[in-house]
Amino acid sequence: MSLLEVDDLRTGYGAVPALHGVSFSVGEGSTAVMLGLNGAGKTTTLLSVAGLLKPWSGRISFDGEDVTKADARTLVRRGLVLVPEGRHVFPGMSVFHNLRLGAWPRRRDRRRFKQSLEMAYEIFPVLQERRHQLAGTLSGGEQQMLALARGLMAGPRLLLIDEASLGLSPKLAQEVFQAVRRISREGVTVFMVEQNAGILRYVDRAFVMEKGRITFDGQGSEVLEHGTLRSAYLGAPA
Repeated sequence: MSLLEVDDLRTGYGAVPALHGVSFSVGEGSTAVMLGLNGAGKTTTLLSVAGLLKPWSGRISFDGEDVTKADARTLVRRGLVLVPEGRHVFPGMSVFHNLRLGAWPRRRDRRRFKQSLEMAYEIFPVLQERRHQLAGTLSGGEQQMLALARGLMAGPRLLLIDEASLGLSPKLAQEVFQAVRRISREGVTVFMVEQNAGILRYVDRAFVMEKGRITFDGQGSEVLEHGTLRSAYLGAPA
């Protein structure tokens, strides 16, 4: 069953089109990634799904309901949460207080807050160790983990993640990808956009986007095995 369905999505910035009839679906409980080079339209797709960029036409459905015109605040309350590119932690606040802010949409439910915090610390044990440390003093990889954990604190059914590996070393990127897989195992559906093809071993489904259109839809292993796709769309050698 699809938790997210996007049908013939078209949008852009000002009068400049960025997406040209994008259609795809993400199954409930799965992990999916959209790959492509800079400027392909990946982030534009996420912003549209998250309610931060209004579609010109097309339809976005979440859990069977049309949310094409819904705003971001409404979508967060329904369980659709975006972790934006660039981490954006609050550097002068502790790790714990960053996480507490992530739970703001359901701040009155103390039981769920405790459950979410326990899950975040289980997936990211380094954050529990450093819960009293200022977020701005964490390493880049730890700040990315904090950004993901803060997204979890909102209690998402669908977690959108924009360029989780950006600026990280290959080793740290793999640690972040492994953490994303653990998030999925906790029952959270994950939809990511990435340029790092290393994510493919951790996902159930992969889409390749080129110039605002999806040019491939299949299993991640198919992209890895298809030299032409790697070369043309991921910038990797064939």
